[in-house]
Amino acid sequence: MIRVMLADDHTILRQGLVSLLSKDADCTVVAEASNGLEAVEKALETRPQVAVIDISMPELNGMEVVKRIHDKLPECKILVLTMHEEQEYVIHMVRAGASGYLLKDSASEELIDAVKALASGKTYYSQYAASVLATQYSQPDKEWQDPYKNLTQREREVFHLVVDGKTTKDIARALDISVKTAENHRGKVLEKLGVSNTAELVRYAAKHNLLV
Repeated sequence: MIRVMLADDHTILRQGLVSLLSKDADCTVVAEASNGLEAVEKALETRPQVAVIDISMPELNGMEVVKRIHDKLPECKILVLTMHEEQEYVIHMVRAGASGYLLKDSASEELIDAVKALASGKTYYSQYAASVLATQYSQPDKEWQDPYKNLTQREREVFHLVVDGKTTKDIARALDISVKTAENHRGKVLEKLGVSNTAELVRYAAKHNLLV
């Protein structure tokens, strides 16, 4: 049996995916997550063979979720299932550690095929994602900058909390750190990304498709 984890903040869609995979004799869903932080926690707790991850989730962006799971659980293969087809998403997700990329409008049979392919050690990309990767391969000199630049893991968490409208006190409470430490992290985020205030940070997030 292929152990699968599903992470998507849309409950109805997630339940539909659970039902779909549960009907296949080769798959069993061992965990579900409705936000990014929970996805990382559940992955480490249940150690699935395949993790199906959405890009746009609250608490932690899907790109960061993929990176953390890949770093901490390299044996887990990650399939990105999303509505985003911009080429930047494809490149960044693959670089973060994804082994597959499908759009949500794909046929249900294709999702099952993708999960089985990843579980067997292969990769699986939609036709569009494959064309993007082929173009990148043929143009290796074209730069695809990490939009997070050199932010640390903690600073990335603070980045998303600030963009989500959280105050310094909210951030300190959410991350279980002091208000002073939260303010220091916020200052470093602004400095490293070259912005002056929260409004500019939100515009930066929108420009680089980092809004969740």
